[in-house]
Amino acid sequence: MYYDALNSVLAFASVLAVFVMALVQLVKNSVNLPRNVVPAVGLAIGLLVGAAAYPFTDMNLILRLWAGGLAGLSATGLFELAFNKRSGTTKEE
Repeated sequence: MYYDALNSVLAFASVLAVFVMALVQLVKNSVNLPRNVVPAVGLAIGLLVGAAAYPFTDMNLILRLWAGGLAGLSATGLFELAFNKRSGTTKEE
């Protein structure tokens, strides 16, 4: 089919989103970060998880990075990255 790569990326991103969300929450609760960088951290974690998922799929690296990036942005909320200007930190002291 014509859209097999896109279907594979979206299906894999759906699976990765659960793991990326858990890792982002772990980072948010253990490291004192400004809230406005949390989406960038989620994107970076998503890319790393996507690249590290080599044994679990036969997709090439570019497609796994796309899936990881989509999972990272969905785990943190792309809307908040673009529209919410939040101040403060993730860990209350």
